[in-house]
Amino acid sequence: MRSESTARVPSQEEREKRKNYLLATLVTCIAVVFIGSVVHVVKMGANRIEEMRGKSTYDLKLVKAHTRASGEEISTHEKNEAGLDRKGYTVADADALLSPDQWKMLDTMIVIPAGPFRMGTDMERADPQNGPEHVVDLPAYKMDKYPVTNAQYARFVAATGYRTPLDWKDGKIPNGLKLHPVTMVTWSDANAYAKWAHKRLPTEAEWEKAARGSDGRRWPWGNTMDPSRLNTYNTVGSTSDVTKYPGGVSPYGLMDMAGNVNEWTSSDFLPYQDSKASLDLFDVGGGSRTREIHFKVLRGGTWRSDPFSTQTFHRNFSLPNYASDFYGFRCVSDVK
Repeated sequence: MRSESTARVPSQEEREKRKNYLLATLVTCIAVVFIGSVVHVVKMGANRIEEMRGKSTYDLKLVKAHTRASGEEISTHEKNEAGLDRKGYTVADADALLSPDQWKMLDTMIVIPAGPFRMGTDMERADPQNGPEHVVDLPAYKMDKYPVTNAQYARFVAATGYRTPLDWKDGKIPNGLKLHPVTMVTWSDANAYAKWAHKRLPTEAEWEKAARGSDGRRWPWGNTMDPSRLNTYNTVGSTSDVTKYPGGVSPYGLMDMAGNVNEWTSSDFLPYQDSKASLDLFDVGGGSRTREIHFKVLRGGTWRSDPFSTQTFHRNFSLPNYASDFYGFRCVSDVK
């Protein structure tokens, strides 16, 4: 006689319980994977931020290597001007630093045509002092193609007996830096050079138009960051030859308008009309930084900046009597 067994069929209620259990297990697995991914991304982001901070700033222990206090600068310059440390260049020595072709290249000025351009930005993540975007109409002017170099500044010092930058030893340019932008100069030093050269420091509007053109681009070459076109993010570790990055040329043909050194302008650091930035950021309106001496605007970003500080609309600032190896300048003149 043949026996036959029949498998027990689960009830509807049991099937629902199994289904819910499997669903709960699946959701739990997905949640674990998601949380793990988020933790991983957050950890990577934190590491990246720390890396950026490390590259775009310097340790407080190294501050003296980059910045000179105004009091120290005054005492050092008084000593230099008294002739106690003067072993610098004669006019002939300064002229012999470069070839005639090099001097001609460095003395090139570019005409920036008259007309309007878009200044500032409405980008959500931009620093508050950089907005709002607004239209500025400027007359024509000429701007130096390159930042003022150490060699050019040596000519000025030799011709006038003016104090040397604070990082020059015995009144001489450090080895290999003749075509690097001059640094360790205050706003007043830059202004004195401009007057000697029968030029002036640019307004920040003139600077931004020359770097940005009329189409509102974020960097001199366009809207995409390209580290091969500029010296920033501490990739070089110091200033660089002003001719090193031809790919970073601005729409009008100016060089080094992003990275290398922040450049002094003639403009006080004040909020744009309809700015949403807190007045505490500026030196007006009763904020914590109110003072008789206005901050001066610096433009362009530095060899150690984060890439966003090299955008054409970004505004940096400093007191005019501060000197740093992040600060340089270039000049403009009027078109008559």
